[in-house]
Amino acid sequence: MRSRSANSMKARSGMVLFVVLCFLALLACPVQAQEDAQYWENVQRIQSSIRSTRTARYGMTPVYADVIKDGVYPVEGSSSSTYFRIAEAVLTVSEGRMSAEITIPSMSYLYVFMGTAAQARKAPESDWIGFREENGHTVFTIPVEALNKEIDCAAYSKARKKWYNRKILFDASSLPEEALQVTLPDYQLIEDAIMAYGQDGDLPVPTWEKDAGPQEEDPESSEDPGELLEGTPQPVELDYPDGEYSIEVNMVGGSGRASISSPTLLIVRDGKAYAKLLWSSSHYDYMIIGDTTYYNLTKDGGNSTFEIPIPILDEGFPVIADTTAMGDPIEIRYELSFYYMTIGSKGEIPQEAAKKVLIIAAAVLVLGGILNYLLKRKRKV
Repeated sequence: MRSRSANSMKARSGMVLFVVLCFLALLACPVQAQEDAQYWENVQRIQSSIRSTRTARYGMTPVYADVIKDGVYPVEGSSSSTYFRIAEAVLTVSEGRMSAEITIPSMSYLYVFMGTAAQARKAPESDWIGFREENGHTVFTIPVEALNKEIDCAAYSKARKKWYNRKILFDASSLPEEALQVTLPDYQLIEDAIMAYGQDGDLPVPTWEKDAGPQEEDPESSEDPGELLEGTPQPVELDYPDGEYSIEVNMVGGSGRASISSPTLLIVRDGKAYAKLLWSSSHYDYMIIGDTTYYNLTKDGGNSTFEIPIPILDEGFPVIADTTAMGDPIEIRYELSFYYMTIGSKGEIPQEAAKKVLIIAAAVLVLGGILNYLLKRKRKV
């Protein structure tokens, strides 16, 4: 009797434990879903403020000083990077030349250079344009070749002590009517019409809006991410303890068919940042950053994986990836961007989240087996 009573108590205890664990697992699902939704909402918000933006509108043609009356005018300026946002711009036109005072609402940049970052690094310091401070903002006075035209303007980061590529544009349509000696087209109307009718009619669709579709990578039509890095890439330092984390990564270039899983694994080793990338294809056999080649770590035929240093955060950097998907090896150029504000726990990586679900499922199955065993013993007794 005592044995039967003890077995009965064990069975009831096991059943209670099983029910409690199942309840906790079910309870965790909506909580996890809510956390995931909040996480992705934050990521989208961060990325929308970080990623580069297009400055020009479809069909824009340059407007030069010879069709603008001499004077000083407020003008709308835009930048390809929200880190280098032009809060205010004042255009000066005099004797066939133009210049603009641009106000950047931060103290993050010490110099600008009218050209690319590569050109700025090689130029004498006398060609760099310094700033004056106004109410905690930086004001740069720069020459303007033309309005309605994307202009290369490198910016030197105070914190990272490095030049970054920017493109800026001044919108001629924002000038007062009396300033212009010509009538400008309504570029927004043109672009809206193309967006509305370009796919079904004969009007061309702007290249930045085209859907690459499911075709294979085409190196001839691949987007050029810009100048490749030089030398051996050095991982950026991170103020995180050594360990494994997650980080959001964005990739552009190629035809758009290949992708990299995001967020991806961030490895902090000796205070420096590395990423383990998982491709959507098994056909990538090596990646090149600067003059260093990184080889595929996957040996069982699964999707290609690479561990690479992260040389910079919150800015894109060019890489080369070699694919054998079309038979002969072809090197494709991409641009990767890793975002500091998206660093999170390792559990936020899709593969790690899947592991959690499998572990919970396995635990439920094991507990179910134990309960079944206890019930069978009870019946036998």
